[in-house]
Amino acid sequence: MRWNTHFLSAMLSLNTLARADPTWPSQIDELEEIMYQVQGYRSRQFGGTVIPCSSEASGPGRHNAAEWLRAAFHDMATTTVAGGPRNGGMDGSLQYEITSSDNIGPAFNTTLTFMADYYTSKSGVADLLALGVYYAVRSCGGPVVPIASGRVDAKVAGPIGVPLPQNSAFTFQQQFARMGFSQTEMIQVVACGHTIGGVHETEFPQIVPVGSTKDGEGPMDSTVDKFDNRIVTEYVSGNTTNPMVVGPSIKATRNSDFKVFNSDRNATIAAMTDPETFTSVCATVLQKMIEVVPDGVVLTDPIRPYAVKPVDMQLVLNSGASTMQLSGLIRVRTTDFGTDTAKSVSLTYKDRSGGDNCGTVGCTYTANLLGATQGFDDTFVWFPISVQIPTASGISSFTLTVNMASGISKAYDNNGNLYLIQDAILMQKPQSCLLEGKLNVVAAVRNDLDSQPVNMQLSYKTPVGDPNRPVPTLNDVTVNMTKGDCVGLYTFYTGTYEGLGELDYATKIDVVTGTGVLASRDAFKAASGLGATCATFNAPPPSICSSPDDPDPPEGSSSTSVTVSPTLTPTLTSSGTLTSTAAVETPFHRQTLGNFTLVGCNTEATVAGVRALSGASYVYDGMTLESCMTNCTGYFYWGTEYGRECYCGNTVHASSTNVTLDECNIVCSGDETEYCGAGDRLELYVTTGPIATPTGTLAVKPTVTPYLRIGCYEELPSRALTGGAFPSESMTLELCASNCAGFTYFATEFGRECYCGQFIDSRSNVTNDADCNMVCAGDETEYCGGSDRLEMYRLINPPTSTTMIPTPTITPTHKPTVPPYAFQGCWTEGDGVRALDAKSTTGNVTLESCADFCQDYHYFGAEYGSECHCGNILAASSNQTNLTDCNTPCAGDPSEYCGAGNRLNLYYSNTTAGPSQPLVVGNYSWYGCQTEGTDVRALPGQALVNGNMTLGACATFCEGFTYFGTEYGAECYCGDEFGEGSVVAPSGECSMACNGDATQLCGAGNRLSVYELTPDTPDEPGTLPAED
Repeated sequence: MRWNTHFLSAMLSLNTLARADPTWPSQIDELEEIMYQVQGYRSRQFGGTVIPCSSEASGPGRHNAAEWLRAAFHDMATTTVAGGPRNGGMDGSLQYEITSSDNIGPAFNTTLTFMADYYTSKSGVADLLALGVYYAVRSCGGPVVPIASGRVDAKVAGPIGVPLPQNSAFTFQQQFARMGFSQTEMIQVVACGHTIGGVHETEFPQIVPVGSTKDGEGPMDSTVDKFDNRIVTEYVSGNTTNPMVVGPSIKATRNSDFKVFNSDRNATIAAMTDPETFTSVCATVLQKMIEVVPDGVVLTDPIRPYAVKPVDMQLVLNSGASTMQLSGLIRVRTTDFGTDTAKSVSLTYKDRSGGDNCGTVGCTYTANLLGATQGFDDTFVWFPISVQIPTASGISSFTLTVNMASGISKAYDNNGNLYLIQDAILMQKPQSCLLEGKLNVVAAVRNDLDSQPVNMQLSYKTPVGDPNRPVPTLNDVTVNMTKGDCVGLYTFYTGTYEGLGELDYATKIDVVTGTGVLASRDAFKAASGLGATCATFNAPPPSICSSPDDPDPPEGSSSTSVTVSPTLTPTLTSSGTLTSTAAVETPFHRQTLGNFTLVGCNTEATVAGVRALSGASYVYDGMTLESCMTNCTGYFYWGTEYGRECYCGNTVHASSTNVTLDECNIVCSGDETEYCGAGDRLELYVTTGPIATPTGTLAVKPTVTPYLRIGCYEELPSRALTGGAFPSESMTLELCASNCAGFTYFATEFGRECYCGQFIDSRSNVTNDADCNMVCAGDETEYCGGSDRLEMYRLINPPTSTTMIPTPTITPTHKPTVPPYAFQGCWTEGDGVRALDAKSTTGNVTLESCADFCQDYHYFGAEYGSECHCGNILAASSNQTNLTDCNTPCAGDPSEYCGAGNRLNLYYSNTTAGPSQPLVVGNYSWYGCQTEGTDVRALPGQALVNGNMTLGACATFCEGFTYFGTEYGAECYCGDEFGEGSVVAPSGECSMACNGDATQLCGAGNRLSVYELTPDTPDEPGTLPAED
């Protein structure tokens, strides 16, 4: 999006407020992020309905920016003094006053409905309304209105008292005086408040007669979507069309703007004809307006952006409890950097005692650039933190150093206070979970503190149940946590709370140990970041249990598995080695590994048929960085891709380029704590040591006694050799021959796989020898097949028998239904992403087992014969293709098809819980998630806002248009082409449930769930009808 920045408004930037950087953490942190993270990475999306200024997200003729500005005035305007202390003002009482005669029309309800999503214990309704003024004015090109925080929300409605158009000039002066404004300030506030938007015929037909204007809105000046002084200059010049100055309002005595402007014979309004004066005056009086608060309320200084800010910092115990992981982000403000750029951020931490005992990896971690964010006047970049800390020594604080591309470095110590971080109590996010209103929380408490009380404090929202009360109730509850098992230097405590209801995801969690000033807390953790199931934790044996104060804590290498059950009672499930169900730790990019160091994230080669690394390659489940490094012994470079692929080489192809590290975001299939590239992205490593010279020459081996090489053969989904299989990280041709003794054939594949058989399936054909190009994992002088290619050997003197197995007589079919799922066809994988990314499994897959595995999701897809994937949203880059492309039989049932390479047999059910994006709605098919346009609607044809919006209702409303799109759960837009600036967005960003059907997704803030017309398409299984 682009924002109008006319009238030198940057002169009034908060940069001019020369005060020290905020000290972290601060009570303003939540509002600061909402205020300044406007667009880009980690945007808070608060400006969704007011950016651009021309946005009419709530319906034609309704400029949301103007509605936000006037909502704040209506909230403030009922303030009273009456000879005593000031009551009311900016106190959020508007949420109780929607049906008041002062507040006719839908504007205030829709404004508060949007803002309710941002309502928390740290961002109250009154502060959000004030912040709405900043957004509305700045989005329209107006000045920076400084925003303080600390307003206190009212619990009941205030009195009637908003100025009405029919009032006299004298009454207006009395009303504004009650608010604390002089006559001059009254005129200024009205002019500044009416420079955007207009008057609506439905609310004020005596001012704007019904049918007299486009979209029922009478604009107050000629630039309804710009915060400028046209409302003043057009009034003074006598050519105004402001309906509150001229027209029917005069006869109806509702020409209120004229009454106000003329109350001092136009002296004040004439002084505002200078654009810079207008801008400066508006910044001042609008700030005063939002700072009218009840006596006793103390506001903070205006919120300013941090120069450097830690965000979402989280400590968790790692598997085995010998280390803990510090994860989070460092946000760096780059507004004043000029041509220089921030290259990296170094975090240096102190141990629990304030010393430098940080283990073998040292106390300093350097993070590379991840993403960028824009505000209205500021820019920021982000650096991801993932530091492994020895549990024995712990952490107490850290400092930060920003390293610039120019070579300059600047240190930050939080205004001399250090960035403090406690390790007394940690919320174990992987072991905590949220499902259908039930919250399970696990906290790790340091053993030297386990005699103190431990509890979790929840702040959660519940709907009021009244359509005229759009803001939910904010509830607080404290739950005592139960002591569980000791895990090394910590003890687990568990707590549960049920009945959080439909807004359970909005819950904020504190876990606390101790009381009063001695209490330690891990605070303001979002329940939305928790999974639906609590992960198992691999704990050390009880003998390891100790306190940080113990001089010689016992040592041990074995571990036990602590399972957090639905009742939150941790139990020891084994007592030997690590189990296979390890806790999911925070993944991170390994900087060094053996003699290799991380180069970064690189693209694949862009030349057709060429790899970035053209040496050996390996593909297998269970991929780790360590195993890939071993596979690539003898090479200068190696890299992992797509979570399960490994490539080796001595050079990197010139067309492979370095991209930001966050694009390598798929965890390794064999170790969820490591990243293994992504689609067309390599997690690339280069050697720091010498490369051993091979003692032999790599070549095809014609014989491996007693076998003779017969060529390079194609692999089949059902395997060309079915007698036996022996994978090994030390694979050689000789090892495979030995394992297959007694079989007529053996073959190697993927450099590390060995297969045996008495017959070769007749569907496997001989291919080019060059296709068998992978070096054996255990002998770099031998070839061991390739990707889906077999280095095939046959006994020199085979027994007399048929050498080919007949083609199976079972003919697989595409099952039309796997109850409750219906077949949707053959679909491609996503472009660099999974088509279905919620969860997956591999193995002896059947359609029935996949349906059962994905029973909590609307979609399941079977792929490559042995893979099963689940999700509620299909990636927009996944496309339907020919049914014949899905030609691989299911590994667990050869009578069924289970997709193919990069192809899914896709099934859909609308009976499972949670919202989804159906593939077909009436005559429309899923197109994808799309952003709004730049200064225009993505779909400008026609629009509908409906509190009971469904996909079917929108399809019916848009009948005849090429596209329809739903947004914000309640909005419907139609069009035949996309407006300028509208681009494809990740499908997961269209995440709001439809207001009228909680099982469907209807876009999100600035995101449309778009469907495309497919005329004359017969209904298919899973098709949703359009609605009458």
